Parts: sequence; C-alpha cells; structure tokens
Amino acid sequence: MKKIVMTGGGTAGHVTPNLALVPYLVEAGYEIFYIGSYTGIEKKLVEDAGITYFGISSGKLRRYHDWKNFTDPFRVVKGFSEANQLLKHISPDVVFSKGGFVSVPVVMAAARQKIPAIIHESDMTPGLANKLAIPFASKVCCNFPETLKYLPAGKAVNTGSPIRKELFTGSKEAGLDFCGFNTKKPVILIMGGSIGSKFINEAVWSSLDALLEKFQIVHLVGKGNINKDFLDEKGYKQFEFINDGLNDVFAMTDLMISRAGANSISEILALKIPNILIPLSAAASRGDQILNAESYEKQGFSTVLQEESLTSKTLIKAVENVYNNRDGIIETMAGSAMLDANSTIIDLIKNI
Repeated sequence: MKKIVMTGGGTAGHVTPNLALVPYLVEAGYEIFYIGSYTGIEKKLVEDAGITYFGISSGKLRRYHDWKNFTDPFRVVKGFSEANQLLKHISPDVVFSKGGFVSVPVVMAAARQKIPAIIHESDMTPGLANKLAIPFASKVCCNFPETLKYLPAGKAVNTGSPIRKELFTGSKEAGLDFCGFNTKKPVILIMGGSIGSKFINEAVWSSLDALLEKFQIVHLVGKGNINKDFLDEKGYKQFEFINDGLNDVFAMTDLMISRAGANSISEILALKIPNILIPLSAAASRGDQILNAESYEKQGFSTVLQEESLTSKTLIKAVENVYNNRDGIIETMAGSAMLDANSTIIDLIKNI
C-alpha cells in the first residue's frame, strides 16, 4: 500500500483542507499518517477523523520582538530531528503540507530523505512558514492565479483548495425543511466567519424588511449573537452556527453573503453559488481577505463590498444586482480551472 504523510497546523484552516483530501486518498489506496504539534488544534481534529497522528516539537518564527524568539529556534531544530526519525519509520511515498510552522521541519526532513513534498498555500501571498518550506518542496499548489508570480515557476500549480466531500451531498428539500422555508422565494445564506461579524449582522438586520420582500434568509450570526427582536420573523432563520445539515443549507442557497477567507470562498466557488463578499478590513487583519475578494471579483465569481462602504442601501443594491445576474455568474464559475481542486491535487500526489 502507498503511504502519505500529511502535515499542517496552528489553525483549523491549516487542517480542514488536509482532512478534505482524506476520502479521496483512501479511494486512491493510500495509508495516511499525520505529523503535527504535540498539543495544537490539529491533534484533536485529526485523531477524531481516525488518522494515525504523531506530534513533534514546534516553534514559531516571528517578525516582531518576543522573548520566545530566543527559544523557539531550538524547538524547530528538535522538531526537524523528530520529523526525520518519523519519516524514516513511516517511509512514505509523498508528504503533503498545508502550512503552519509545524510543517516546516517535516518538509525539510522529507527533502533530506529525498521524499517528494507538495505544499498548498491558501492565501494570495505565501505566509512565512511556507516561504521557508518552498525551497524544499517538489510542487506548490495555490488558490489564486495571482499567487503564481510569488512562486517558483517550475513548482507552482494553480489548483484551488481541497473541498470537503460532504458539501456536495446536500439536499435542497432537506435544507428548506431544516429552516422551515418554502419554494416560493429564493434563499440567501449569510455567513460572517467562524465567530460571526457585527458589521455584517447589523447591515442585514437594518435591511431585513426590504430583503424579506423577495427572499428567505438563513443567517449564521456567530456565538452569542442571536437577535431576539427577529426570532418570529417569517422567512428569516437565525443560527449561531450550523454543523450538521450545512450541506443541505448550501444546496438550497441561491445567493450567499460571506467573509472572504480563502477556504470559505473556495467552497463557494466549488458549489457555484452567486455571492457577495465582505472582506475583513485591513484594520482588523493583514489584508489577505481583501486580496482574496479582489481576485474573485476580477475573475467574475463575486461582487465585493468593503466594510467601509457597507450600509443597508449598498447591501440591498448588491443583492439585487447579483441575483439578477446569477446565471452569468454561475456560468463563469463553472468555467474555472480551480473547480475540481480535489481531483487536481490527488493527481499531483499520484504522479509526484
């Protein structure tokens, strides 16, 4: 049986795309192992998925002054030694890395043992961890055509991001039943990120009367953000978040309003949902969501509203424009080379 070592950690965004590939790797006949940090978020996520997990020492290389800058390099060196031993023990055919600082020693150790490694970069510009690992990789996958200019020409492949298989198995009828909706009006799904978004929530609530004239709305408001003033509003359903049944909600969605995180917008593209992106502002982030959203708008996949220009009036106008042009947007999304990221990445893994 062929073997693959997956690595990546620090945030859920460095783990869930790896887990999205697991069913396809199993179908392709791979035995899967995972190397992450001793106690990072990746450990529970991977072990809950039933995958053999190994922890190594992990440090973070910072661009700012911190006393840990003096101790973390030693953790990285220790992690490299541990990764080296694990790879000798497992003897994989290939390593697949989703990034995060724990992945750097794993990719470096793979290069030392002449094991091909494939890296995936989600954001428009490579993060520091991937910048360090790229020289040791055989191939580098990315989400955006603009990212190619930041990567070595012989290694770069614009694949898009791995998508969870279950997202494609939703039922429109089950989604409508889940929310208590009917088939008379189209459905808008609103997601403000993993913790919700005060900016988006407030804009939606101030626009609700106008939007509900033409649409039904399912609104993921974030933990602790349920607005009791709208609990009995017909055609409007609030949830803090949805785990079970999210695929059914996606299946019934005609238009989506979302933040512009790399994994989220990759799912929107894969599901071909006309959408409005409201990226996290540069004041609250390093600006990666703004770049992500601009790329999708340039490619014709999305309409973008910046937080600074988000009002009830601009939101309602954007919703009307996107819905009226939905057929053309869907057709453009259907022509994307990144639409089948899972198969493209699995083929890379097989052929490496």
